[in-house]
Amino acid sequence: MKQASKKSIIKLLIGVVVVAVAALMAWQMLKPNGLGDGFASGNGRIEATEIDVATKLPGRLMEVLVAEGDFVEPGQVIARMNTDTLDAELAQASAQVHQAEHALETARAVVAQRQSEETTAQAIVQQRQAELSAAQKRYQRTAALVQRNAVSRQQLDDDLAARQSAEAAVLASRSQVLTAEAGINSARSRVVEAESAIAAAKAGVSRIQADIEDSELKADRLARVQYRIAQPGEVLGSGAKIVNLVDLTDVYMTFFLPTHDVGRVGIGDAAHIVLDAASEYVVPAQVSYVSSVAQFTPKTVETESEREKLMFRVKARIDPQLLMNHVEQVKTGLPGVAYLKLDDEIEWPVELQVNVKS
Repeated sequence: MKQASKKSIIKLLIGVVVVAVAALMAWQMLKPNGLGDGFASGNGRIEATEIDVATKLPGRLMEVLVAEGDFVEPGQVIARMNTDTLDAELAQASAQVHQAEHALETARAVVAQRQSEETTAQAIVQQRQAELSAAQKRYQRTAALVQRNAVSRQQLDDDLAARQSAEAAVLASRSQVLTAEAGINSARSRVVEAESAIAAAKAGVSRIQADIEDSELKADRLARVQYRIAQPGEVLGSGAKIVNLVDLTDVYMTFFLPTHDVGRVGIGDAAHIVLDAASEYVVPAQVSYVSSVAQFTPKTVETESEREKLMFRVKARIDPQLLMNHVEQVKTGLPGVAYLKLDDEIEWPVELQVNVKS
């Protein structure tokens, strides 16, 4: 009798367990999935923009001033290249500038000399014209006296010759003026050439100085050194990478959403990020990118179930000011979940409300 009672109790307990398991499975199947239709989520990892600090010109790497894991600020020198060759080229270019400046001074002096010659030639023209005027008047008086037989014809011939000589002298002096003017134009063209030579030489100096400045590689943003790729003493080609940086002001999470969710997401929408390594914190972000092309496309897109397989890449960018205030804690590669609110009329649940101070 007692043995039958024990069997009944065992059967009863087994029945209770079976019913409980069945109820649990039914509840798991029928319970709401996730946060509801008003929200979307996707798994992703924290990423950041990477920058390769590279050489502009080929040469020997002199020194690298940062180590892996160091923080760098805008304007901070990261590495230096050898500039001995550039320094020599700069000295040569500077000497060419001085040479061109001296050539300009010489050309300007020649212009002044030619202008003085022109002034002298014009004065001679005036003198010859005065002599011609006197010769013409003398010839006219002699011609009148010859008609009255007051002087000899020989005197008339001499005065005619003097007048013609004065006319030739005027023409010669005017030719000297034209020669002087041509000399001035030639000298002025040499001035222009000298000025152009100075401009070219100074441009060469500026180019070499720019190359020297570019040989001192600097950071242009707040970043962390991720890798040191080259070491001091190595001879590098143009564009060779020296250091890889992670931009700490451009940090985001990339995740994927299906077709029925991505159509309700817009640029600038609020996103909340929860990282696996710090699940107690909810980090605010904004949607900064939504792909216009599906990432996973089946061979045929004919049925609704096939269309649901289409996934679109989305990026949620963390506020740069928040990153600046917590720059020491920023780490890339951390996995987590990004949540999006698709309905403006609903509120974020308590567990997804932002609790990180900016």
